[in-house]
Amino acid sequence: MFNTKTSLALASATKEQEKAEEDALLSEPHPTTLWKPLGDRNYRKRELYDLNWEVDLSKHVVTGAPCGGALAVARDERKIVLLANTESLKSQTHIYTSSGVLIKSFAWDSQKGRVVRLGWTADEKLVCIFESGAVMIYNVQGENVSAWSVGPECGEIQDALFWGTGFVVLSKALRLFAVMNLADPKIRPLPDARLESAPVTWCVIGPDVSLSKGVEVLLATATGTVLLVTHEHVKDLLLQNGPFVRMTVSRNGKLIACFTEAGTLWVVSADFSKSLSEFGTGSKVPPSQVEWCGADSVVMYWPTVGLLMVGPNGHWIKYSYAEPGLSLLPDPDGLRIFSATKCEFLQKVPAAVEDVFKIGSEAPSALLYDALAHYKRGSPRAYENVKMIKAELVEAVDGCIEAAGHEFSPALQRRLLEAAEFGKGFAEGFRAERLVEMCKALHVINNVRQSDIGMPLTFLQYDMLGPEALIERLVNRHLHPLADAIAGFLKLKRDSILIHWASRKVRTEAPEREILEQVVSKLAGVPGVPYADIASAAYKARRPDLATRLLEYEPRASAQVPLLLHMGEDENALSKALDSGDTDLVYLVLLHIRRSRSGADFFKIIRSRKGAVDLLVAYCKQQDLDLLKDIYYQAGMPNQSAHVAVIEAYQHAELEKRVRGLQIALNLYKDTGDLFASKATETEIRLLLVQKELESETGERDFVGGSLTDTLFRLIASRNLKRAQKIKSDFKARWLLRVKVPDKRFWWVAVRALSTARDWATLEQFAKSKKSPIGFRPFAEVCIEQGAMDEAAKYIAMLSDSAERVQMFLLVNAIREAAQVAFEQKDVQLLQSILPKATTRQDQALVMEMLAKLGVSVERL
Repeated sequence: MFNTKTSLALASATKEQEKAEEDALLSEPHPTTLWKPLGDRNYRKRELYDLNWEVDLSKHVVTGAPCGGALAVARDERKIVLLANTESLKSQTHIYTSSGVLIKSFAWDSQKGRVVRLGWTADEKLVCIFESGAVMIYNVQGENVSAWSVGPECGEIQDALFWGTGFVVLSKALRLFAVMNLADPKIRPLPDARLESAPVTWCVIGPDVSLSKGVEVLLATATGTVLLVTHEHVKDLLLQNGPFVRMTVSRNGKLIACFTEAGTLWVVSADFSKSLSEFGTGSKVPPSQVEWCGADSVVMYWPTVGLLMVGPNGHWIKYSYAEPGLSLLPDPDGLRIFSATKCEFLQKVPAAVEDVFKIGSEAPSALLYDALAHYKRGSPRAYENVKMIKAELVEAVDGCIEAAGHEFSPALQRRLLEAAEFGKGFAEGFRAERLVEMCKALHVINNVRQSDIGMPLTFLQYDMLGPEALIERLVNRHLHPLADAIAGFLKLKRDSILIHWASRKVRTEAPEREILEQVVSKLAGVPGVPYADIASAAYKARRPDLATRLLEYEPRASAQVPLLLHMGEDENALSKALDSGDTDLVYLVLLHIRRSRSGADFFKIIRSRKGAVDLLVAYCKQQDLDLLKDIYYQAGMPNQSAHVAVIEAYQHAELEKRVRGLQIALNLYKDTGDLFASKATETEIRLLLVQKELESETGERDFVGGSLTDTLFRLIASRNLKRAQKIKSDFKARWLLRVKVPDKRFWWVAVRALSTARDWATLEQFAKSKKSPIGFRPFAEVCIEQGAMDEAAKYIAMLSDSAERVQMFLLVNAIREAAQVAFEQKDVQLLQSILPKATTRQDQALVMEMLAKLGVSVERL
């Protein structure tokens, strides 16, 4: 995939490699030759790289990403320097590896003012805070990935300090503001410390390690005390041994190293409650830098003196340097030291390494390491050593494995791992997985430590960082071959590496056809490749044709369509959306085209796509009637346009606007020759006008908008029967099937309306006004519903069918009347059915008497 000389040497060593490493091991000095004692512990300073950069560190500011990360080098704008002929007045930042290999150079935007502070995030993003309050975040390639400002809230910035995920700024108005999370930057003002002048020095304790679990700012004042500023308050610590000219916080946040104006290094607990040590340097000139080396020693640098390391109990080590400037960059387990020519690493000798190599060590791991040496010489003392540590063999094997992880020499690593392998054969219960995992880790670490890569990771840093984050760093540096090899070796997912590679590939100068073939070929075996992301990169590189071709391989329409729209490929986007069957996606495309194109272009695009038109019509019926009318007009469907005009008319609450809208619909219907719809619309207009008149006449509301039947019902119920009859007659004269009120319906409406109004007199008059087209049973039934049994009896008596009269009389409990009807009809069977329903003795006697007259003998109940 990647044609490059960089490769990953992860296979087992050959005999020639073993011989070469054996020779290298013999040629190397004993590990303890690098050690220097600091009290009861040892420190070692190892040269990592020879640097070929041309950087005068006395004139530049250097800051480094944690865990062997990249360096940012920028000219110190606070110093007046003489520029060489080749140097530009424009501020530039150079990003290097720890081995001095230039990754990228880029210039600042001069309008943002002077750079106040540079810092790195854990994922190797460079954060730049400008005097104007602008905050710019860059990746290692110098590409701006985020930009925002603290200026509006904070004003101009005087200084800033970082912690892991955020920073604190000190404004020129001497106010403090915190940004707690760079990923979600929200500016939070801290309490006013009421400073009269800028602090002599200051430091920040991050919320992840502070005692208060919030950000803590320590301000050293010219009066000699220190102010503690938290989110809640400002506290004067009332110190007497200042003023302090340098302060720095240990990585775990538990200790503060303070350098006083009198030349004393004071190490104190983070809350200043416990003094741990004081060391007089004899220099009233403050050091250029003060940094922690690990958790229990402090390193100070003076250009004229060199490095002075001070540990607990006043023990110290001095390292002299002839170079004019140094930069100290703290890491979790040590300190990277950069000069004009070298990169070195200063750290406390790990306990596991001391156990193996300390002169006279009797630790199990030392005896096992010695046993391997005897074994290689064929000496029987090898087995004597093993017997001596038989009970501690697992501990010895673990010790050799851990020591191998802390060593930088591949030859020494291999010898220690060989010792572990030798001891493993005698150790019972030892888990071999730990040895295998260490071998894998060291293979990876040794490769990234190479000078062309320049990541001097220790095993602790690798463990903290994790292989995934390391691979991401390699990818961001465009070291795709090595990243891919490591991912394959560790059996991690390669998808993100290949996708990043492809996104970079499309930006190269190679022919588009060649790029497409390479990308598709290499990603063929990767499931779920987001080709849309790669196509987006191609489009940003001004290769729209390549982007379009790449999108053909994108299986997700939801990813294809938005990019096609962004690229102006509207018709292609609509086709993809329709093919996907995703209605939401189709709507997205349609609305985008509607906003971005002229009406003519819009209808031209959708006209030939019936699925798009159908969905658009469904949408417009709910959301956009104006557009719906345009669609019907463009499609040559005036009748449908008239339907829309009717719907639109009824969306108006005002009668005048509603009538005006219906009039528009009426004209459209007439143009199409739709007689039925024309008459219906005309009648509806007439009804609305009548309803408006009724509201004016009666003083009642809610006539407008009801149906003709509802209107008649309300009129009759409000004792306006004659007005209702007139309206019925008017609409009958303008006959239309859709609105005609037949006599039967009118009588039903009148009967129900009058009974609802309990207007029994008018109901009776209405019943007698003419022959009822619905008979008289409905009259009786509505009276029964209203509980007016006596009224109901009047209409029951008018029923022509005797059986129906009997049934209805029984419903109103009129037993005598029901019996009389049956008797008159001489219907014995009907009389017999009435008898059981008679509840009083008088009614029973009457029925029985009638039966007797008809010749039927019935025993008394």
